Amino acid sequence: MNIYIAGSLAYDRIMDFPGKFSDHILPDKIHILNVCFTVNGMIEKFGGTAGNIAYSLSLLGEKPYVLATIGKDYQRYFDWLNKNNIALDGIKIIHEEFTAGAYITTDRSDNQITGFNPGAMKYPSEYRFTDASPDNSIGLIAPGNLHDMVEYATVYRTKGIPYICDPGQSLTAWKGEALKQWISGSTVLISNDYELEMIMKMTSMDKKGLLGLTKTVITTLAENGSLIRTSQSELPIPAAKTLDVVDPTGAGDAYRAGLLKGLVMGKTIETSAKMGSLAAAYAIEKYGTQEHHYSLYDFIERYGDNYGEL
Repeated sequence: MNIYIAGSLAYDRIMDFPGKFSDHILPDKIHILNVCFTVNGMIEKFGGTAGNIAYSLSLLGEKPYVLATIGKDYQRYFDWLNKNNIALDGIKIIHEEFTAGAYITTDRSDNQITGFNPGAMKYPSEYRFTDASPDNSIGLIAPGNLHDMVEYATVYRTKGIPYICDPGQSLTAWKGEALKQWISGSTVLISNDYELEMIMKMTSMDKKGLLGLTKTVITTLAENGSLIRTSQSELPIPAAKTLDVVDPTGAGDAYRAGLLKGLVMGKTIETSAKMGSLAAAYAIEKYGTQEHHYSLYDFIERYGDNYGEL
């Protein structure tokens, strides 16, 4: 099965400030803010929506296609993708830009200041789906280059390929009618509950109206699991048990990977969502979005402990 993951590739550069930002910001001088925070050091992690989803899919025994752009500093990320058996065919190198990067500084009170450089993500990846057909393909469109998000949905609709809409943090870049058109014809619309409210407001549609555009609406609810809505029913999915809650960042991307794995295995949407919840649990237990590890055997065994036989 061809699994196409459109989205972003990014380097997450994480820094720790040993003090409090508030101790160095003068409220009465905020109009001429000029501060410098000396950090303890920096660690670099592989990230981006497409990279995160593809990584968890590789742990589940799949070899997805990443449809994204990457910058001139691509080699480290390519080495990592190769190590994890993830195809590079759909990645376009933008030689005049750096790879998208998030620069995240956290202080002692867990306040964060983040700078984001879209870099290569400003350019479309322009993948050509020469071998894709409804019988052997599924797509997921995650936040990334907006042109790609629109274009790939059009391709999937034209070819009859099932696809999942995952607008996430791209929502602020959409207009209501364009968002409605993008969702129309999809197999699944997935978001968290806050994003779902944004989608309904932007499209002027309620949940029933959205189900006239897509077959299924999945809403992730953090520690409360997720909720599957179809035109016939609402089905709550309990969260999988976690061994430790270390870092929730990337849990949503891992959920999407587990969901996709279930769908390509021919499982029901309920079972697929439970697989998504378990994949998210693994991600939460590690610091970073591509730091968790497990075998497919381990995954199936732990699924049984949470939900029964897979």
